[in-house]
Amino acid sequence: MGIRHTVSVTLGAAALTVGGAAAGLALLDGFATWQARRLNAVVVPPPYPVDDDSRHLHDRLAVADLHADSLLWGRDLRRRATTGHVDLPRLREAGVALQVFAAVTQAPLGLNLERNTASRDLITLLAVARRWPRRTWRSRLERALLAAERLHRLVDDERGRLLVVRTGSDVAALQARRLIDPGVVGTLLAIEGAHALDGRLENLDVLHRAGYRMIGLQHFFDNDAGGSAHGVAQGGLTGFGAELVRRMQERRMIVDVAHSSPAVVTDVLALTTAPVVASHTGVQGTCDNRRNLSDDHVRGIAATGGLVGVALFAHAVGGDTVDDTARAMRYVADLVGVRHVALGSDFDGAVTTPTDVTGLPLLTAALRRHGFTDEEIEAVMGGNVLRLLGEVL
Repeated sequence: MGIRHTVSVTLGAAALTVGGAAAGLALLDGFATWQARRLNAVVVPPPYPVDDDSRHLHDRLAVADLHADSLLWGRDLRRRATTGHVDLPRLREAGVALQVFAAVTQAPLGLNLERNTASRDLITLLAVARRWPRRTWRSRLERALLAAERLHRLVDDERGRLLVVRTGSDVAALQARRLIDPGVVGTLLAIEGAHALDGRLENLDVLHRAGYRMIGLQHFFDNDAGGSAHGVAQGGLTGFGAELVRRMQERRMIVDVAHSSPAVVTDVLALTTAPVVASHTGVQGTCDNRRNLSDDHVRGIAATGGLVGVALFAHAVGGDTVDDTARAMRYVADLVGVRHVALGSDFDGAVTTPTDVTGLPLLTAALRRHGFTDEEIEAVMGGNVLRLLGEVL
């Protein structure tokens, strides 16, 4: 998730200026809806024309995306929307075989990309404004469980056309089902930030039972597990964090370092016994900032057998076109091989993306322009993710 600081400023001002409780809730809810539309914008609206060769290639792909925050905003994902980036009709149109949905359980007010503390939580405002159950108002764990409940209700409503992936055999079943019905979509539950454990390692089992199979150790602030790339101390992995990594890998859950400080990434790579991913990121080789991975960290992730999920927003890839994302993917492929490149869009992550999900054929075309073969594009756009999930879960 790449929430802009402006959402926190606006919602914070709304919370301070409302006159009464009912009016305040209504105003906050209105602001939340408006901000969701504004923050999850696209540079170019659909439709997205693409050349015939790229369209034919894309139609043969099983696309897999390592990160979207669509569960946060309250839209009915069964219905095609004209705002935001992702819903089930648009996923199907884009040929997405598997979409990772992440739960955002805390985000600092005044959020920025340089230095954040955990005080004054934006998600608390959203929980109150959107009338989430009271159990979620103070508990980050309960917020994660609510997100899982929302997804499982969606799965029930879809009557077999939306599948939750928990194991490697689920990946195989998804691929078999799609041979019969290409409209079947798989999903995997992830969490942005280990603060969702509410400081208790035993809550990892609660999240596992709820269906979560990937956890980003940090989000926008330092937490019990270690430093964030956008935090204050930006330290390394703590004792809590090291034990969390160990327990996650025992349970065949995937460790995600997308928002982790450089020190945490280094520590995780030294400790890990399983593939590590950076689910939605960029690389300093094409866009040099603290959010992005150094060449050494890209090599380290590849050495674990892991994946670098390249995002679709300017702060990650240095520009707001699909060509910028393709250029970053080319850089990673040249550095460590195509096998370690993936898509991690950050759709609905409070970022402006070049297109919504239905524009992914344009990324396929951009990858062709950047010298990827058809077989390599198949791997980058989904094959690598499906392979890794099949092996690790």
